[in-house]
Amino acid sequence: MMTTIEGLGEFALITRVTSQFPRTADVILGPGDDAAVVASPDGRTVASTDLLVEGRHFKREWSTARDVGHRAVAQNYADIMAMGARPTGMLIGFAAPPDLPVVWAEEFTAGARDECALAGGAVVGGDMVGSDVLTIAVTALGDLEGRSPVRRDGAGPGEIVAYTGHLGLSAAGLALLDQGLEGPGECLDEHRRPSPPYTAGPEAARLGATAMLDVSDGLLQDLGHIAASSGVAIDLESEAFSPAPALLEAVRVLGAPEGKALDAARRLMLSGGEDHALAAVFPSEVELPDHWRRVGATRSLPEGARSGDVRVTVDGTVMDGGGWDHFRRG
Repeated sequence: MMTTIEGLGEFALITRVTSQFPRTADVILGPGDDAAVVASPDGRTVASTDLLVEGRHFKREWSTARDVGHRAVAQNYADIMAMGARPTGMLIGFAAPPDLPVVWAEEFTAGARDECALAGGAVVGGDMVGSDVLTIAVTALGDLEGRSPVRRDGAGPGEIVAYTGHLGLSAAGLALLDQGLEGPGECLDEHRRPSPPYTAGPEAARLGATAMLDVSDGLLQDLGHIAASSGVAIDLESEAFSPAPALLEAVRVLGAPEGKALDAARRLMLSGGEDHALAAVFPSEVELPDHWRRVGATRSLPEGARSGDVRVTVDGTVMDGGGWDHFRRG
C-alpha cells in the first residue's frame, strides 16, 4: 500500500516531496505554513499560472515523471522571463489519482527541483488533492529588478523582430511521438523537457525591447498577439530561419521529400509551439548579441486597416495554418 500515494497518505507525501526543495535568497518562508513568503525587492511581483493535464499536455507513456516536472517549471518560468523578469518563486498544485505510484510524485518533484535550479527560482508551496485525472497547476512569480515590464503592446513601426532559443524542435518531437516513429533525440528531448533561454528575458529588457513574449503556441500566432496589441504589421523573412540539423532530419523521418525538407522544417519553426523560445521587438539601432536571430521587421498598418485584421506575413504573404488553441478539437 505504501507504493501508492493513497497508501502513503497526503501529509506524509507532502513531507516527502517538500523536503526535496531547497531555499533560495528570495524565499523568506517556504513550505509548511498556511502560505509562503517570497521577497519582492522591486516592490512589484510578476505572476503567471498554467495547467498541465494528463492526456492533453503530457502522456505518461511518452514522458517520465522527471520530464513532466521539468516541463511544468519551464513553461511557467518562460512566461516570467518573457516579461523581462527574474524567476523567484513557484507554487505547484498536484491533483492525482489515489493509485498513482509514490515514486512518480517523487520523480516529478526531482524534475521540478532541477529545472528551478536552472531557472533560478524555487518551489515555495502548493496543494495536493485527489483527482481522477492527473493535473498539475503551477503559479510562477518573478521580480523585475527595477525595470519596466516588457509588454506585448509596445512595438512601433520600423523595428527589428528577433528570437532566441529553439523553434520547431518540440513540434517535431511531438509529431514523432504521435506517429510512433524513432527520430532525433534532440527533438524528442525538447518536447519532453523544453529549454527556455531564461537569462534572455532580462537581457532583452536591458537592451530596450519594446515588446516580447514566450513562443508557446507557434511563432506566427504569438507574434500576431504583438501585432494586434501594438497596432503594427509584422513581416518575417523565410531566409532568416535556418533549421537545426535535428529538425531537418526529423521532417525527413516524418515523410517530407528531400527537396521539400527545408520548407517543412521552416513551417514547423513558424507554426510549431512549446519550445518556449523568446520572441521580441527591438528598436532598429540596437545591436543584438549573436544568440538573438533577426527574422523580420514591424511596419505601419495599411491605410484603413485595424490591428485585429492584420496577420503576420512571411515574405509579404499570409501563411495559413499552425498555432495552438486549447479549445480547438483535433
